[in-house]
Amino acid sequence: MRREISEAYPDCDKQMVDGMLLIIVRKVVAEIEKGNLEQMRGSAESTPSQDFSEDLWKTVWEVSNSVLEDMEKARKKEKMKGFLQSEEVKEMCRFAGEETGEEDPSPLLAEWKELLQPSRIDWINLLDRLKEQNPQVYFKVAEFVLSEISFQTNIRDYSKLIEAHAKENRVEDAERILNKMKDNGVLPDILTATVLVHMYSKAGNLERAKEAFERLRSHGFQPDMKVYISMIMAYVKDGQPKSGEALMREMDSRDIKPSKEIYLALLRSFAQHGDFSGAGRIATTMQFAGFQPTLETCTLLVEAYGQGGDPDQARSNFDYMINLGHRPDDRCTASMIAAYEKKNLLDKALTLLLQLEKDGFEPGAATYTVLVDWLGRLQLVDEAEQLLGKIAEQGEAPPFKIQVSLCDMYARAGIEKKALQALGVLEAKKEQLRPDEFERIVDGLIAASGCKRLPTG
Repeated sequence: MRREISEAYPDCDKQMVDGMLLIIVRKVVAEIEKGNLEQMRGSAESTPSQDFSEDLWKTVWEVSNSVLEDMEKARKKEKMKGFLQSEEVKEMCRFAGEETGEEDPSPLLAEWKELLQPSRIDWINLLDRLKEQNPQVYFKVAEFVLSEISFQTNIRDYSKLIEAHAKENRVEDAERILNKMKDNGVLPDILTATVLVHMYSKAGNLERAKEAFERLRSHGFQPDMKVYISMIMAYVKDGQPKSGEALMREMDSRDIKPSKEIYLALLRSFAQHGDFSGAGRIATTMQFAGFQPTLETCTLLVEAYGQGGDPDQARSNFDYMINLGHRPDDRCTASMIAAYEKKNLLDKALTLLLQLEKDGFEPGAATYTVLVDWLGRLQLVDEAEQLLGKIAEQGEAPPFKIQVSLCDMYARAGIEKKALQALGVLEAKKEQLRPDEFERIVDGLIAASGCKRLPTG
């Protein structure tokens, strides 16, 4: 106000301006005493003053109304603050933590709307408070406000809520918000598609991850490192390392350097599938990328050749690893013995073990597990049980997969009690069995009963 008066009366000194301000304040106070704040707001032209010129009086009320608006906002803010600190809101933050957690917050939100007539910023403040207090309540309220006109929902609100659900692995909830988004005519953009790629990849849903990935491409978006990693891992989880490798090559062509973890994930997947050609490509690419062979990469190559039925190449990589200065550990040795088992080369396996033991190697549970499996297939029950005892001597419980070998061995040997014991352990964790392990158990039990298995297919 001082600035406006000084500009209107440039010849007046400070003392004169102070006097004029005092008169104005007294007049405004008098008007305030005549009515409430709502009656005063916007009354500059409807109630002209005889004490001031029309322009000055209008200026007075413009400034006054601005102050009154600030006062109203402050009052509303304090009211909202009181609501957020109220027992009702605290209770709302508590109920989702209870076992049922199904109470509907809508009635309380309706009361809040009526009380405060909230703007978008008010809703955001409430959501921030709830997110801090209890995420479960936050998810419910955040979804509720998407349909509120005063919230002025935009595409970021949808993608933000979808991402929050995705981070908590709440795939179904995220998909519900996504469908609500589409139903309201809001098409997923690049950020939303990126969130979906990460979510579906983490959940192991390759098809949905591919859909989101292609949606990114359709927008002209060039995937970044994180998106590539998510898609590659989705292919790895689905047992499709070749498709993951193709994406890795695409990364490299765009000068995005794959991480060591990506190389290892692909190498591990190729090894598990016995694809030594794919494993060899990854290992070679790693070296060109500056990653030197390690015990882990060498072990995976041994495993790849072993699974692929080439024990000679497995042994070549095993010896190469030793020449590099890496001492074979229990897991690597077990992979080498398993490679010999594929071709039933027991003499070579025993010779290797004797050589390693001379150099200080002590077999562990992994190596003994492979040997028990091998001896069990040969129906050398006593020898297999001796090795089983060595695992117990090391203070370790027999690995779960060894129960498959024991069940098959005892069933074929006609040792019913021990076969049933092993079968009981397997039944308790049958979801961990691979298809080939399940087939072996069934074949062993059928052989034990003297029945012929019906042809399948």
